Amino acid sequence: MERYQENCDSYQLTVSWKKHRTLDTEAVEQENMKSYIYVDTIVSAQRDLQGITNKARKELHQAVRRAIVASAKFFKTPIDETFSNLSVDAHECAMWLLLKRTQSKNRTVRLQAVQDLAANHHWHDYQYRTVAQACDMKTIIGLARSKDVDYRFFLPPPMLPKVDDEYSTEDELHHLLSSLPQTELDKCVQYFTSLALRESSQSLAAQRGGLWCFGGNGLPYAESLSLVPSEKVEIFCLQALVKHSKVSTHCEKIVAKGGLQLLQRIYQLRQDSAKIRRTIVRIIGNLALHERLHPAIVCSGWVSLLAEELKSPRIIQCSHAARALANLDRDTVQEKYPDGVYVLHPQCRTSEPIKADILFVHGLLGAAFKTWRQQDSEQPPNTKGAHDADDYTECWPKTWLASDIPALRIVSVEYDTQLSDWKAKCPDDNYRKSIPYRSNELLNKLKSAGVGERPIIWVSHSMGGLLVKKMLLDASRNTEMKALVKNTRGILFYSVPHHGSRLAEYSVNARFLLFPSVEVKELSKDSPALKQLNESFLEFAKENNYKVLSFAEKLPTRIGRMVKLHVVPVESAGLGTGELIPVDVNHLNICKPKRKDSFIYKRTLHFIQDALAEDLGGP
Repeated sequence: MERYQENCDSYQLTVSWKKHRTLDTEAVEQENMKSYIYVDTIVSAQRDLQGITNKARKELHQAVRRAIVASAKFFKTPIDETFSNLSVDAHECAMWLLLKRTQSKNRTVRLQAVQDLAANHHWHDYQYRTVAQACDMKTIIGLARSKDVDYRFFLPPPMLPKVDDEYSTEDELHHLLSSLPQTELDKCVQYFTSLALRESSQSLAAQRGGLWCFGGNGLPYAESLSLVPSEKVEIFCLQALVKHSKVSTHCEKIVAKGGLQLLQRIYQLRQDSAKIRRTIVRIIGNLALHERLHPAIVCSGWVSLLAEELKSPRIIQCSHAARALANLDRDTVQEKYPDGVYVLHPQCRTSEPIKADILFVHGLLGAAFKTWRQQDSEQPPNTKGAHDADDYTECWPKTWLASDIPALRIVSVEYDTQLSDWKAKCPDDNYRKSIPYRSNELLNKLKSAGVGERPIIWVSHSMGGLLVKKMLLDASRNTEMKALVKNTRGILFYSVPHHGSRLAEYSVNARFLLFPSVEVKELSKDSPALKQLNESFLEFAKENNYKVLSFAEKLPTRIGRMVKLHVVPVESAGLGTGELIPVDVNHLNICKPKRKDSFIYKRTLHFIQDALAEDLGGP
């Protein structure tokens, strides 16, 4: 905590007000270009404020004085009576008055002031720097979440503590992980921490000896060919740190041990590694769930980095930053977004009302973003039918759906899945990866995110549809989650194996090539749990009069190099109620429209609009 306090102290601005300062115009202009707050005062020769009456000028002076008094109080510095004779330009007045209003106790006034500040794009550099140094924590977070904000509103991060040249970032990560509690922990946190620490020492020793060593539960050789060992070790350690950042008591220890500064150093060093940077932002997003840590996160300079990442053209990167900033923004966001819950729209502050929620739940081997990307073109570039690079979207819900129905909050969830048990796994994975466990875990996360307070449409692919059914059934038995059931308007299934999947049969028959995971076993046609889930949900959906639309794949999907199969046959993709539409696509592409005018997207859009017609209809 001492290191954090030193950084905060050095980061705070020291403002001194001096008596009887007399400057000429040229000197004022020169001083204005400097990087500290400067108030233009000419006591001996006041300039006229053109176009302003004496009464208005007096009121203006009083208003500016009140703004300066508020700023002095904020910085805890004395203020002289000479400010009774203060004269400033009108645009300087506007700036200081806006700054004062950003600290108003009236929330509406405060939010409008931040919005007005963010709308300024033609100020001088010194004015942006003045605001950057004078605004409080809530204002700087609000600016970071404002659309098209000027980056000059943000101070650069403070200088990082000096590091001993003998220690690498891997050594520092190793030290941070080893300093965190290792007892009375979740078994998976213990497992990933010990694995990361073991791999770190093994890989470093191998690297120094001129050899790469990959064995046991170690780093897979094939996955390491394209990465230098040090980067792979960093990723391994950061993934272990992600697990710790989900434990509330560990978050404070990460901050106290200088974790914010260490993560920032790695973030700046690894500008060429999108995976490392988004993993770090993911950790910051987890830390931001705890309001008591917000001053430390802001003081360490993370807000400016997150604001820049929010404008990234990479949807994955900007969505991680959007989650972290939303968790920091307690002025306009009531919800909290736990690890694995991402808001695709709106990612910035907005005055537009949100009338409904759309939840996207991926399936086996899917993810919160890649599952919902536009279908990759099979045509060579610059040929008929090929995608224009400028039109291609990495996530059609964020790009297309948000544009067509802007009154939606679009949320995508993520959870780990795998086909086989070849890879090393946490000892508790079998239980954790079961549908009942995941249902309970996701329901709690979605409750934190405020899901259930508005009308809901669920959109699911493959195993994600089974998870949606289980969540709704579980929510119906929980009195605290009745609203989620009541506010569900419709469910859209993309190739969901309601009656089982052939992938499970293939995995069992080829057990020597592919050991089926818990997820795959649950998809077996002979699974009693799957049969019970479908029968219970079918009756439940009819009772609640849910609108249901199901798409079914008609083309086989390549599994490995030699096998093609229909992962979910048409007869398994029908729930037993609602409309079932077979489509000439395979299992992977059924949730990836080729274009915005394709049948799958247009039919999906129509279903959402129809199911939410009453909720979206009026203002």
